Amino acid sequence: MPNSIALHSAPATLPEPGIAPLPGRWTRFHRYLRRHPAVAIGGALLVLMALIGIFAPLLFTVDPTAIATSRRTRVPSELYWFGTDMLGRDIYSRVVYGARVSLVVGFSVAILSSIIGLSIGLFAGFVRWADGIVMRIIDGMMSIPPILLAIALMALTRGSIQNVIIAITVAEIPRVARLVRGVVLSLREQPYVEAAISNGARTPRIIFRHILPNTFAPMSVQATYICASAMIIEAILSFIGAGIPPATPSWGNIMAEGRALWQVKPHIILFPAIFLSITVLAVNLLGDGLRDSLDPRLAKAL
Repeated sequence: MPNSIALHSAPATLPEPGIAPLPGRWTRFHRYLRRHPAVAIGGALLVLMALIGIFAPLLFTVDPTAIATSRRTRVPSELYWFGTDMLGRDIYSRVVYGARVSLVVGFSVAILSSIIGLSIGLFAGFVRWADGIVMRIIDGMMSIPPILLAIALMALTRGSIQNVIIAITVAEIPRVARLVRGVVLSLREQPYVEAAISNGARTPRIIFRHILPNTFAPMSVQATYICASAMIIEAILSFIGAGIPPATPSWGNIMAEGRALWQVKPHIILFPAIFLSITVLAVNLLGDGLRDSLDPRLAKAL
């Protein structure tokens, strides 16, 4: 009886000859990184900087605000890896903790400006009567350099991380809004959008079903450049004393405090400048890689 059951049981399904099994998720991800090394390098550097900021207390750091006048302007050594500043504070600890400020400002500005700019761009690009009014306001804001607009906004408030994020976000919103509006204008004339309109689809459904998904690719690339720009603007604001309070360790504050001694003690400015440059380079590499992979006209392999 068992043998008869075994004889009449269904045979095991075998893959059809000539058809290779689909690669796994990790295999596809590995192939994607091999085709786009800029994404791999930029993403790895950015993750490294994020880990440095998150685990700053565990990286052999001390209190970055501790003042010790007896050890002022020490050169880099085994005891003080990056030296000390004019108040005797450990520069290594201040640089490591400063990664938190730059990354928080960069990511926050990129997210907030993308959300607000996306909403404005969708509204201006799909609502014809509001396009002229909204875009004239955007053009007026874009006529002012972002750094000058951020300085003007910071002059009206007190220095803090929240106010710096708000000021830079306001300065970066027009860039996203104009990009999204241009994408919406090109998509609005596509046949599938006209077909949806002729079938009686409502405007919100058309926007969320057909327009919004097609804006994610260019907007994600733009967000990386905004993130890098926000880090540089934050460092400039802190350098000129209009951004993060001096007591808060940030790369701009460290360079501002060391500019008076940069000819005799260049290490005070050197190390925060290197970290800032590496972080901005990582974000730009990530943005270039995303652009090449998401834009079919620039992609090397379809």
